[in-house]
Amino acid sequence: MFKKALDLIEKYQTIIIHRHTNPDGDAIGSQVGMQQLIKENYPNKNVYIVGDDAKRYSFMEGCTPDNVTDDMYTDALAIVLDTSAKFLISDTRYTLAKETLRFDHHIHCEDICNLDVIDTSYESCCGLITAFAVENNLVINKLAAKSLYTGMVTDSGRFRYDSTSGQTHRLAAVLLDVGIDTNELYTQLYSDNFENIKLRASYVLKVRFSPANTAYICTTKEELANSGADEFTISRGMVGVMSEIKGVHVWVNFTQTDRGVLCELRSNKYNINPIAVKYGGGGHQKASGATVPDFDTAMQMLADLDKLQGEN
Repeated sequence: MFKKALDLIEKYQTIIIHRHTNPDGDAIGSQVGMQQLIKENYPNKNVYIVGDDAKRYSFMEGCTPDNVTDDMYTDALAIVLDTSAKFLISDTRYTLAKETLRFDHHIHCEDICNLDVIDTSYESCCGLITAFAVENNLVINKLAAKSLYTGMVTDSGRFRYDSTSGQTHRLAAVLLDVGIDTNELYTQLYSDNFENIKLRASYVLKVRFSPANTAYICTTKEELANSGADEFTISRGMVGVMSEIKGVHVWVNFTQTDRGVLCELRSNKYNINPIAVKYGGGGHQKASGATVPDFDTAMQMLADLDKLQGEN
């Protein structure tokens, strides 16, 4: 499959790279990493990235989207990265491209592109792209290495999640050998201002527990507005405050927005993905998400998570 993907990349002069909305380190890292791989090995190609604001990951070099007009897609290849569903793709103009290619490590939800390279054995899309580069003997420059390593670090939880494997470390070693200042990288990733630290502390105090000891947090629209943070910071950013509670194996963050209640589901033991899928979402076995209409539905999801633990 890697060879078919490379053949498709070699076929096009213009390549436009997409990723999911509200990008994390893996989305940005895979996008910039892929752009740099193509530019380094095929310097005559025109390679662009598109998408919404990088927000939390705006410190990542090369993450600023390019100015791409509709007509540039006419004879172009669009590459979609780190995205399992159409509605999650940032910038729907990928449909204007002559052909499309996807690299993803999430559980397959739907067909999107002409050619899909999907492998859930990788902890990150960045890991998948690094393997693509290694198997095709592509030159990896320093920016590509730094970007791809960043995505591997963030999506593996600093190499702590059980998606981390020997394969993960072997590919990370390839990137480290190119030359990465890990001290600088980790400082950018994990240092924070005091106001955000206080916000996380306030969310620790919001944690509640279900009868089966599922940890959960509920944030209303009013609380979201009063926090001064955007919905992504609260929904995706605060789910982690429950990740290290002793005796908790499933946790979920419910955030009410104008679009519904955002649900971020996590586990260190169980496959919670089928429950996310039941409510219209998806993701990984132990890290998934969904959006439900209201808190009543969210409580039904919570009951399903309790039932899951009782069955295992």
